[in-house]
Amino acid sequence: MEKKKILFISQEISPFLPKSEISTTARNLAQGVQEGGKEIRVFMPRFGVINERRHQLHEVIRLSGMNMIIDDTDHPLIIKVASISAARMQVYFIDNEEYFKRKSTVIDDKENHHPDNDERSMFFCRGVLETVKKLGWQPDVIHCNGWMTALMPLYIKNLYKDDPHFTNTKVVYNMYNEGFNNNWDSRFSEKLKFDGFSDEVIADLTEGSLENITKAAVKYADGISVGSEELTPELKSIFDSAECAKLDWVEEENQVKSTSEFLDKVIEAEVLI
Repeated sequence: MEKKKILFISQEISPFLPKSEISTTARNLAQGVQEGGKEIRVFMPRFGVINERRHQLHEVIRLSGMNMIIDDTDHPLIIKVASISAARMQVYFIDNEEYFKRKSTVIDDKENHHPDNDERSMFFCRGVLETVKKLGWQPDVIHCNGWMTALMPLYIKNLYKDDPHFTNTKVVYNMYNEGFNNNWDSRFSEKLKFDGFSDEVIADLTEGSLENITKAAVKYADGISVGSEELTPELKSIFDSAECAKLDWVEEENQVKSTSEFLDKVIEAEVLI
């Protein structure tokens, strides 16, 4: 029987970034699901604070070299890779000098979120999909961790819905409490329109707030799960009212088993048309 293929994407993964709820959960789930017999690929942004020498990152020339247009500007896509030896796991990094060279992740030294986080999210999600296509690897489900991955369900269910590479690909969005302290750029919806999204999709995102972005992610996801023990009332309300498959918070010692079983359930569910 062919192994099920799970694509894990996360804005943070330990040990490349400090331990946090997202970085630890994404690492543990990916490793555990792989050890449970599924085939995985793992992607994260190559933030400038990641020590490339210490973690032995190197560029994958055969995958790099593509350009992606974000808001009418060309941005070269660079792919790097590193291994987590203890987990027998490779991690691919989406890199671009303009978006990810700065020595920070999603906030600056004054703890304000970067004003181009919307474009960085767009570039990351599209970069992952184009790289997976170039790898010739077709995921059964994409498991998303962190708000920087929230646009993935929109891309899969809209811009990539007619791409034969992702015909049967499902998306699960794992919800965390971590958010951002200022809305995405006021031109965010215009950038989505330039990218090819319809007015119907854009109508939900005229204001790039965390709540709106989360609602959009949940609207297009095939399943949602909870990565934080306690969600804010706003996020809990979004989770509770969602109509897709759901997995509520699970204690850490049971997360891998429960998540793996949930992914099976999402993969095997019939798509409602």
